[in-house]
Amino acid sequence: MRYIEPELLEKVNKWLTPTFDELTQLRIKDMIALEPEELEDSFYKSLEFGTGGMRGIMGVGDNRINRYTLGKNTQGLSQYLKQVFPGESLKVAIAYDCRHNSKELARVVAEVFSANNIQVYLFSDLRPTPELSFAVRQLDCHCGIVLTASHNPPEYNGYKVYWQDGGQLVPPQDGEIIQVINTLDYEDVNFQAKEDLIQLIDKEIDDVFQKASVAHVRFTEQKNREQLKVVFTPLHGTSVTQVPQVLKLAGFEQVHLVEAQAEPNGDFPTVESPNPEEPEALKMALELGEEIGADIVIGTDPDCDRLGIAVRNSNGQLQLINGNQAMVVMAHYLMQQWKEAGRIDGKQFIGSTIVSTPMLKAICEDMNVNYLEGLTGFKWIAKMIEDHPNLEFIGGGEESFGFMVGEFVRDKDAVTASLLACELAAALKAQDKTIFDYLLDLYDQYGAYLEHLSSMVKKGKKGAEEIKTIMDDLRNSPLESLIGEKVVRVEDYQDGSYTDLLTGEQGSLDLPNSNVLIYYTEQGTKVAARPSGTEPKIKFYISVRSSSGSSDLERLSEKIGQLKTQLDI
Repeated sequence: MRYIEPELLEKVNKWLTPTFDELTQLRIKDMIALEPEELEDSFYKSLEFGTGGMRGIMGVGDNRINRYTLGKNTQGLSQYLKQVFPGESLKVAIAYDCRHNSKELARVVAEVFSANNIQVYLFSDLRPTPELSFAVRQLDCHCGIVLTASHNPPEYNGYKVYWQDGGQLVPPQDGEIIQVINTLDYEDVNFQAKEDLIQLIDKEIDDVFQKASVAHVRFTEQKNREQLKVVFTPLHGTSVTQVPQVLKLAGFEQVHLVEAQAEPNGDFPTVESPNPEEPEALKMALELGEEIGADIVIGTDPDCDRLGIAVRNSNGQLQLINGNQAMVVMAHYLMQQWKEAGRIDGKQFIGSTIVSTPMLKAICEDMNVNYLEGLTGFKWIAKMIEDHPNLEFIGGGEESFGFMVGEFVRDKDAVTASLLACELAAALKAQDKTIFDYLLDLYDQYGAYLEHLSSMVKKGKKGAEEIKTIMDDLRNSPLESLIGEKVVRVEDYQDGSYTDLLTGEQGSLDLPNSNVLIYYTEQGTKVAARPSGTEPKIKFYISVRSSSGSSDLERLSEKIGQLKTQLDI
């Protein structure tokens, strides 16, 4: 048997006690004998909350998603709820997606809550993440849980926690909950369910959610919705339970489902990755779109919070637009509708994030709408709504193919965003235009902005160390220029500081600390480096711009290529 570090061995031995079931113990013994590297990766750390909750590979150990790690989380959360809401009748809502073990793990979570005398509303079958966010507020719950790993590979699952406002946990709640969890041992978890406290929910929430989605998007009585040809794929995920139904309710009659991807399946058998950010994921949908002459193609990720969109370009071909472009056209359309309805008076806002396109800020300034910017993740946009009760929230988004319409859902919502994209496409079709034409018009009005995301996958303990080294190098040996453009400002969100390299001025950033580093050049180029909070990746966000408008897009694309070469990504 290979030598095991004493600290690791102590963790492993805890899992070989009667607190854990026999199958778990047998699996650990197999790893000790035959898979020492897997053993180390399963135990070298405990799973942590990131930008999108807690995600990890399913299996045994502290660094894996299983009934014990989630049971411990839930026990800690139960105790925290009792501390924060003493004497109240506590209520939680739970949803889950199509992933392997999601239904079983959701049941475990429900049982632990009920064992702690907390009323549980558990969806009877898989549902989209945005519907869980909606249900928390609809049912007046103290918190909500969704079992999902979003668009991660099939071996992953996850645990997202939502607070009373329907948004994901933010400081200080996340840190306080983690402190409570860390005081617990696995034997402290109460798995003894009280079945009378677990209530199944489904249609009563579905109906209200669908009507709310339509109410937030249907601005006009245009008659051409039934003429729009839509191709939709859920990529084997949960959106099949809501998106087609919402589109039909809104009046879209020509919605063509990619049948081979319509059945929920945690193996995601027809795609390498169920991520609409990846062009390959929408290949089958694009093929069907060309076959039937679709006006728009939409695909969502497994838990239905992200969406990818393809529209007809200037040559009449279906072309994917990226998350920043989708955000810009949908946000502008929303603001335009509010303006035409006389609802803009300077007391409205759009929310976005520090790694998203600067173009949105320029549009907001022109439309007399406040622009608020936060850290990566929709939990920060949800927090903006709570922090600014004097302002009306129109919508918000970020580069990661997510968008949120109004405040009835407090997370990125691919159900309502899919409807909004179709609504915009239908309105433009009546003018013999497409969303692509609309985007080019915005570039000509506000200047062209082009963005690109590159990710480097670094798995396991070794990968985490490599990511740390990359970030350390960027901080300790900062870049002085990017493709010949002088760097004029550096923002380091890890210590909350900025440096103006032209004046030497240094100051503090008005956002919580986060492991993000951003470079700005004198020509308006922006490069951000950020380790992912939910995947074993380091991400590089590139943004370039030109005042020449849409005619300069080809040159901007070349600049992005040059930046990738310089950064070796």
